[in-house]
Amino acid sequence: MGVQHTYASESVTEGHPDKVCDQVSDAILDAILANNSGADLASARVACETAVKTKDVILLGEITSAYQPDFEEIARQTIRDIGYDSEATGIDPETCRVTTLLERQSPDIAQGTTEQALGAGDQGMMFGYAASETSTFMPLPIHLAHELCRKLAELRKNGTLPHLRPDGKSQVTVVYDGNKPVQVTRVVVATQHTEDSLHRVADDVLDYIVKPVLGEWWNNSVKVLVNGTGKFVVGGPKGDAGLTGRKIIVDTYGGMGRHGGGAFSGKDPTKVDRSAAYYARYIAKNVVASGLADRCEFHLAYCIGVAEPQAIGVNTFGTGRLPDDQLIAAILQVFDCRPGAIIGQLNLRRPIYRNTAAYGHFGRADLDLPWERCDKVEALLKVVKG
Repeated sequence: MGVQHTYASESVTEGHPDKVCDQVSDAILDAILANNSGADLASARVACETAVKTKDVILLGEITSAYQPDFEEIARQTIRDIGYDSEATGIDPETCRVTTLLERQSPDIAQGTTEQALGAGDQGMMFGYAASETSTFMPLPIHLAHELCRKLAELRKNGTLPHLRPDGKSQVTVVYDGNKPVQVTRVVVATQHTEDSLHRVADDVLDYIVKPVLGEWWNNSVKVLVNGTGKFVVGGPKGDAGLTGRKIIVDTYGGMGRHGGGAFSGKDPTKVDRSAAYYARYIAKNVVASGLADRCEFHLAYCIGVAEPQAIGVNTFGTGRLPDDQLIAAILQVFDCRPGAIIGQLNLRRPIYRNTAAYGHFGRADLDLPWERCDKVEALLKVVKG
């Protein structure tokens, strides 16, 4: 038996105010990617931030695009899709004010990210992580936390639990024996609800959400806490302000793998905060899927306007089948970490981002995301064996 320890990770629903903002920003990005083509698509640049509070949606940032979408309508439709329909539920998509404060990308940045010299769109470090403990190669705490929030939204939208509202959170605590998860000990769920459903929310969450999602991890010793204050009627942007990029740990590995600090949503793939983090996950997942390690964290760092990474590293936490320096050498024979190559290999100039803006960017079995494919396993093993 190894050393036992506990670890907890959280997720949030698509109606959480920060996630509303992430989805609006990525819906704008998708509209621009879907409606430009050729040279216009290659030159499109998006860095869109969103803020929300009660009656207001503010769009701000830098966008360079031949196609100019109806930014206001995209924001309103995204809010409708999430399920908000009045200020009483959190925000009214029909009457809220939408303020647009968008400018073109700085020419000083643009000159370093042309198609002729596609350098990184920013400096920074990025991490990708994968582990063999779940079928999605994600840590169990964040995997279960995401599934709880997805189930809240599913049963709200399909009418099974119509008294639920869009805002919500989850948290799952797992006991590990060494690197192996052995027990779920605590589950926390916060879900917005109608005033007249207070008496039934806790039982509904336990019976319809927690037990089905935990499955084999459920037993009567799991402690479940629903709506810790006792009531959650006021929610969404009415209850709390929201901003793009405030849920980066929810977006990635629940804290189990490191995060470089840059958010994903609202950024086109020339921004390595997004594309290189996706690529690092792609590399780490293929390493673990190939059996070369049980856990893998891959690290990249970039300088704005420069294509070659400034740092490359790997950590297999003692689970590697070969030394980390040899693994790095094999990885670099299979993967090209320059921004232009990343965009091309993963075909990232497509409108695939809105759906990633809630319930995580990684481990998404419900989406066919290119960075989640294990299509480099054979190439890695061939290099290692060769």
